[in-house]
Amino acid sequence: MKKVLIITYYWPPAGGPGVQRWLKFVKYLRDFDIEPVVYAPENPSYPLVDPEFEKEIPENVQVIKKSIFEPYALASIFSKKQTKTISSGIIATEKDQNFLQKLMLYIRGNFFIPDARKLWVKPSVKFLRKFLQQENIDTIITTGPPHSLHLIGLNLKENLSITWLADFRDPWTQIGYHSKLRLNKKSQKKHQELEKKVLETADKIIVTSFTTQQEFQKKAIKPVHVITNGFDDFYQYGILKKDKNFTFSHIGSLLSGRNPKVLWQVFSELIREDEEFKKVFQLKLVGAVSETVLKSIKNAGLSAFLKQIDYVKHSEALQLQKQSQVLLLLEINRQETRGIIPGKLFEYLQAKMPILAIGPQSWDAEKILKETNAGKYFDYKNKKELKLHILELFRLFKKNKLEGNGRNIGKFHRKSLTEELAKLLK
Repeated sequence: MKKVLIITYYWPPAGGPGVQRWLKFVKYLRDFDIEPVVYAPENPSYPLVDPEFEKEIPENVQVIKKSIFEPYALASIFSKKQTKTISSGIIATEKDQNFLQKLMLYIRGNFFIPDARKLWVKPSVKFLRKFLQQENIDTIITTGPPHSLHLIGLNLKENLSITWLADFRDPWTQIGYHSKLRLNKKSQKKHQELEKKVLETADKIIVTSFTTQQEFQKKAIKPVHVITNGFDDFYQYGILKKDKNFTFSHIGSLLSGRNPKVLWQVFSELIREDEEFKKVFQLKLVGAVSETVLKSIKNAGLSAFLKQIDYVKHSEALQLQKQSQVLLLLEINRQETRGIIPGKLFEYLQAKMPILAIGPQSWDAEKILKETNAGKYFDYKNKKELKLHILELFRLFKKNKLEGNGRNIGKFHRKSLTEELAKLLK
């Protein structure tokens, strides 16, 4: 059985979407004659924690943990709230940032390149050089963000005769929050140089979206492969009762820019125009929500209809998806977010309830929605069409006929995706 070392920052008990991709790959790799070995930090500073994920680690999988110096832990002495939001990627808009936020972003962007986990690179390389030789492992995988883990792979590749696969769960210099890091010209150039070197040196490159594949292919020497995120088997529940209300739910973080004012305006208009709609409408937001988004919702007169729930365990999030009437998929309206396919989309597919997506033009998520017939996509300018669609959903809700019509979703199951990965590794 082929042994492969997976170098990851996010590992149980980390919560959120970042941990799930490689936890699920590790879960199924043995089915394809590959033995995973995991290398992760011993004392990480995770913005979200979900101990339930620890139950999904396969029996007897070797997990090596080494200590890491966490600047975020030090920064939290000054402001726990600001540290947590920045490490989660929830960055306020320029006009809403206070002095402390601006200072922390400047330090994060210019003194920690490519990110705050850069101090883990040297000690990890030193340890893993010996470990790989002792264990006779000739294939490694690095997954980012944090993209500093790709620098571990780069150093190991330059010093050992190994095959290196670099997995990008998100873009590097093209990710939405990159432009908010208050980078000076020297720092921006450094990011671009490191990204280019990783893309040119890695033996194989995996990305999670079609747009990122196109962008990276311009910089990479070798083919760039797409393996999207996916869904796994749901936790077993008893009979779940659907929400009695006409509930629109968003499961996951809502960044400052992920703020579809057009949707809030449509909801507001329908509440004023339709008494039936007003009686049953509910907006449910589960997870961290930026103050900018909450302010927009309040300004639209929706506060009385908002149910806000803090971060919940993954199993509870899946349950909330199954109980909702409509699932919201929202993305920042910027060109650089076209290649972001939120991991929740795939779990939404298995929940089999209508998906309402609002995002940038030519968004990769739109392609998957069309392919699976699981929902409708609108850009930020489609107010009239958006309103008509919500009215149609409401009509079906009143007749108790509101349901999803997803098809051909099997290829997004985590085991099918792991089979694609195994082919690349072999």
